[in-house]
Amino acid sequence: MSLRHVVELGVEEAYQLLTETFGLSNLPPLDAIENEDWGRDYLLAKFTEISPQLLARHGFTVNADSPDP
Repeated sequence: MSLRHVVELGVEEAYQLLTETFGLSNLPPLDAIENEDWGRDYLLAKFTEISPQLLARHGFTVNADSPDP
């Protein structure tokens, strides 16, 4: 299975994954960050708080150099 790097995600998709798939509830509302320059970077940084194994189970990685499982 090929893993998708999280930098390929848009703001809305990243937000949805973080909240619905990974259960993060401490994020600002989407409408407060989606049009901000820092919003996407903020969300992508949140993926680093999730274990690489859990990310891989859902088909994602934060490490561009990681091999496919």
